[in-house]
Amino acid sequence: METTNIRRELIRKVINKIFALINYDDKYFENGKQMINAEESLTRNEKIEAIEQIKNSFEKYIKIRSNTGEKRFCENCQQDCLAISYCEHCIRNHLKTKFSICESGNDDIDDLIQKCQMGTISPDKIIEWIPYNHLENVEYLTEGGCSKIYSADWIGGRYNKWDDKEKQLKRGGTCKVILKSLENIKSANRNWYEEVGYFKPFFLNM
Repeated sequence: METTNIRRELIRKVINKIFALINYDDKYFENGKQMINAEESLTRNEKIEAIEQIKNSFEKYIKIRSNTGEKRFCENCQQDCLAISYCEHCIRNHLKTKFSICESGNDDIDDLIQKCQMGTISPDKIIEWIPYNHLENVEYLTEGGCSKIYSADWIGGRYNKWDDKEKQLKRGGTCKVILKSLENIKSANRNWYEEVGYFKPFFLNM
């Protein structure tokens, strides 16, 4: 008899691995679903839970990125928004105020991060520059494409919600992230920039 216990940490690791390897196109959900169903480490109930999680991410992507669905009026920014528990415009405006303090040291990377942030669809799907000294417990996972893939703990963690009272983003504490180590970056083409762009609605999921 199959246990009903859900190993959420394992689900998170599996989904993070999928997010690191999958292409974010119109086949994202179906491809992700197939990868989850093929994952032998998950029980049937855990696969159902994992599929539901990537489905929720996909629905956010479709609704806000494609600008479809019922809108509501945000009294804070005076714009019509698609999100219900937050306003995507307020989040983008808040991020824009921090553009002057980007510290990657690379204009192309800073520009990419800013463009991704201006396409933010959810408070828990925001691309940021993470200084390496904010990472710990770096662990090798696998290799895919032009890069080696690692997991790490992000000290302080990602943004995970919008505080409507204080009108600012809040962080959820230390969390797991996926790292890609690019080889021969000086001679590499710009395909990896485009790849990062695909991640913007899903970055640091879970």
